[in-house]
Amino acid sequence: MQTLLSDAAKRLPRAEEAESILRTCVHCGFCNATCPTYQLLGDELDGPRGRIYLIKQVLEGHPPTASTQLHLDRCLSCRNCETTCPSGVDYHNLLDIGRAVVDQAVPRPPLQRALRSGLRQLAARPATFSRLVWLGRTVEPLLPAPLKAELPHSTRIARPRPPLRHARRVLMLEGCVQPGLSPNTNAAAARVLDRLGISVTPAAEAACCGAVDYHLDAQQAGLQRARHNIDAWWPAIEAGAEAIVITASGCGAFIQDYGKLLQHDPAYGARARRVSELARDLVQMIAAAPLEQLSCRSDRLLAVHCPCTLQHALKLGGAVESVLRRLGFSLSAVPDGHLCCGSAGTYSLTQPTLARQLRDNRLDALESGHPDLIVTANIGCQVHLDGAGRTPVRHWIEVVDDAFAHSPTLA
Repeated sequence: MQTLLSDAAKRLPRAEEAESILRTCVHCGFCNATCPTYQLLGDELDGPRGRIYLIKQVLEGHPPTASTQLHLDRCLSCRNCETTCPSGVDYHNLLDIGRAVVDQAVPRPPLQRALRSGLRQLAARPATFSRLVWLGRTVEPLLPAPLKAELPHSTRIARPRPPLRHARRVLMLEGCVQPGLSPNTNAAAARVLDRLGISVTPAAEAACCGAVDYHLDAQQAGLQRARHNIDAWWPAIEAGAEAIVITASGCGAFIQDYGKLLQHDPAYGARARRVSELARDLVQMIAAAPLEQLSCRSDRLLAVHCPCTLQHALKLGGAVESVLRRLGFSLSAVPDGHLCCGSAGTYSLTQPTLARQLRDNRLDALESGHPDLIVTANIGCQVHLDGAGRTPVRHWIEVVDDAFAHSPTLA
């Protein structure tokens, strides 16, 4: 796509990158065929091709409007279009560049600013968030329906983690909202890894990965969180930690980009690249183990929701299903497995109407095989899908941990 950046756009830190991405797009429109918002709204500007054109206009000097901002806001950043694109357009990075320019030029209404600021503040304070979740469940009958839907239907208390006893050591991202919404997930991951001869080294200082800030009008704050995590992990990395395990694929997708986003930072560029190289989704660690020596006991039929970040960003579509089958679980068939559930980080709060439509469509597909339980690999998807009050939804590692209760250990 021919592009002539304006003088102002040429001065942007990522100007060359934006121009290169724009020139990659051949405007074929294949991306619209798999774009969740285009499928719902049927508006060219609510599909990747239209949004690319809007960003191109802005970078060529056309003033952005509130309408421009809305169309970019409606993007889920699911990256389905990247999987579909025959030209390999790096859409999510172009979107980040475009959003930053538009958000600087178009002030948001006060309520939007307050919501986004509040979400960023909560991500920075996991303990506060956990207390608010507890308070919300206490007064749940008094809450409006949209807020009730964002609370976990049941919170499983985190069972004890095993001691550090293996030569193989990994780090684990604890996260910002997962400890409050699903506190047993990381503990279950630590127990399963321990069963496979891998110990998790604590690094409590590392909390939010930075994605919440980065995608809510505060990119520099998001990068600062990335730097904070790198500092928190670095001593253990120098001591020989073989991986940074992430149990939320949304966080994993962002940490995988640390190296790119901080590549020009003289103090953090090399370390950020190393962190991205060590980042592993939990399923990668489990899949590499000799699972055939283990057996699981479960009579429940599972439906797997593969998060967009797992299949389109991390390129691990089908990995959870493969691990569960190797362990002996029965899985139901799920049509349209590539489509987004509508959670998309904070999207279920910033775009609730579209998020609910996408959630209900996704649940219809997941429930078509009549499963007893739905499992997923991302806390946002888990809470969003479970909020409908239909088939229960849990993180897949908790189901594996439960089934391992009476199985032999591989350590």
